[in-house]
Amino acid sequence: MAAAWFRFARQSSPFSLAFRAFSVSVSHQASRTPVGFIGLGNMGGPMAKHLIDNGHPVIVHDVYPEAMTSLEDAGAIKASSPAEVASKADRIITMLPSSPNVQEVYCGEQGILSKVKAGSLLIDSSTIDPAVSKEMAEVAAKKGGVYMDAPVSGGIKAAAAATLTFMVGGKQDEFEAAKELLQFMGKNVVYCGDVGSGQAVKICNNMLLAIEMIGTSETMNLGMRLGLDPKLLASVINMSTGRCWASDTYNPVPGVMEGVPSSNNYQGGFGTALMTKDLGLAQNAATATKSPTPLGSLAHQIYRILCNKGYPLKDFSSVFHYLSEEEKK
Repeated sequence: MAAAWFRFARQSSPFSLAFRAFSVSVSHQASRTPVGFIGLGNMGGPMAKHLIDNGHPVIVHDVYPEAMTSLEDAGAIKASSPAEVASKADRIITMLPSSPNVQEVYCGEQGILSKVKAGSLLIDSSTIDPAVSKEMAEVAAKKGGVYMDAPVSGGIKAAAAATLTFMVGGKQDEFEAAKELLQFMGKNVVYCGDVGSGQAVKICNNMLLAIEMIGTSETMNLGMRLGLDPKLLASVINMSTGRCWASDTYNPVPGVMEGVPSSNNYQGGFGTALMTKDLGLAQNAATATKSPTPLGSLAHQIYRILCNKGYPLKDFSSVFHYLSEEEKK
């Protein structure tokens, strides 16, 4: 009876208005509580900026002080360490390069977990080994924190446009709290399962992305050597069965598209060394699960070669440049 009355009261005019005002007020206050953000590179920087632009007080930290400057100018508060971030915010997002970086930021002497508040929500958007995500969740739980993995897809353009896809792993009853923050930085926030599930989805996605990029690069190089105009070839592929993200959104040939790394000497974007790391994670998972991934394995080898040939800091689409130059020798 009480529940029925409550539903009726919510729908009745005076009470309904008051209830909605209360709900909006609570939501507004929640959005104004500080958010910590650690890792302000090509992806993390724009992500943190979107939180600021949407009215969140943001406390930032990065090992490179210059990475914090533009965000400080936009209104962020600098912190000297992950521990200081944790002491000032009970919602923290991390975006870091690799598993060892995540372990250090969370578990180091000046790490998040040295000062974490009980009940804090810790969202890691790095791409790391799923086993490390599970390890971090266990350690965080002992400190009273809730850790979730939420790696992203979409690249620097999506980070800048707040259209990322987040793949979230963790306790389902904590998903809405995580989504409340992540929705300001992406258009898709997908619950994938227990902790580590987000990472599993991400490494599968990136293995496919690497294979697509190599295939697109080989195809464009072949067509150009057959005398085709690269813009024409790309336009036909993008309206045909060969269409893929590497071709229609992130084409690896300089001059075919504007605003992508290939038209900026392969600067910025998603580094070859990072793609190599992700492919290594995929191969480790393939070995552990006895999954045959011949193309994934070959893609890993190709990107390892690129790293040894001077491309580690170039965007991963620079595989086109490497392949086209190799054929000229």
